[in-house]
Amino acid sequence: MSRTSRTAGVLVSVVALAGALAACGGDSLEKEKGGSDGASGGGGKKGSLVVGAAAFTESKVLAELYARVLDEAGYSTSVTTVKNRELYEPSLEKGEIDVVPEYAATLAEFLNAKVNGADEAQKKPVASPDTAATVTALEKLAAPLGLKVLPAGGAVDQNAFAVSKEFAEKNSLETLSDLGRSKIKVKIAAGDECEIRPFCAPGLKKTYGIDVAGIDPKGVGTPQSKQAVRDGADQLVLTTTTDAVLDGLVFLEDDKKLQNADNVLPVLNAKDAGAPEIADALGKLTDVLTTEDLAELNREVDAERAKPADAAEKYLLAKGLIKK
Repeated sequence: MSRTSRTAGVLVSVVALAGALAACGGDSLEKEKGGSDGASGGGGKKGSLVVGAAAFTESKVLAELYARVLDEAGYSTSVTTVKNRELYEPSLEKGEIDVVPEYAATLAEFLNAKVNGADEAQKKPVASPDTAATVTALEKLAAPLGLKVLPAGGAVDQNAFAVSKEFAEKNSLETLSDLGRSKIKVKIAAGDECEIRPFCAPGLKKTYGIDVAGIDPKGVGTPQSKQAVRDGADQLVLTTTTDAVLDGLVFLEDDKKLQNADNVLPVLNAKDAGAPEIADALGKLTDVLTTEDLAELNREVDAERAKPADAAEKYLLAKGLIKK
């Protein structure tokens, strides 16, 4: 599952989750613990840890960041990529993976569906735009599963909407509220699911009063979607807050907080990776990492073709979090 498809509709996606979990819950990693598809190394005086990553750029970069700061703390680490949350979350519970980078609201709703059932989770969502409340709800769901949730940081990856700079200047737009008040009809370049997902078109209409004339199904944050907005064929594009390849587009602020709190945070196997030293090492990174930092790391990998491990090391060295 891509990062962008994940952000487009957390609540709606839980309806299909029960079946997916039934199919995937018993699966285990192909690689044994200690194996790696992208290892960092380290002295390993304090033991070995497996850092999990989902199969999209940002998750891979975050996993490499986690691995390197844990190396610096004296652990031997390896990074293994698992296709999606339905596969890696059960492996985290089993201890086949020790730590993964996660998103507070998305994981909270995933576990809500797993624990309470997809239908009940849809009726009673636990995630909200309030970061503290969302993390508290996540902790309550995670603890009985043997998972430890560390504090969330300032880095957030959630849905974001952008317009062309020309369109923004012409209509004096800085926020989504500004767009709603303008009464301008807008066509949104996004995935076709935007039409029904609560954090896309329905949410823009309900929360901001935006006049959505239609959806142009060119995908979430794709080059084609962005170009359609630059060309004026569409007025609004759905992408994410950590998209650094805007080129002539500007974000409109989600000033009424339509989107849930998808702050980045580490989630651990409590038994195997619950040591205070691990939390301390990861906490130093969490305290420093910003949304802008994450966007730039994504850009280096996607646009400049840097390896996630190399981009992570460069960043950590610049922030003084690791030594050469």
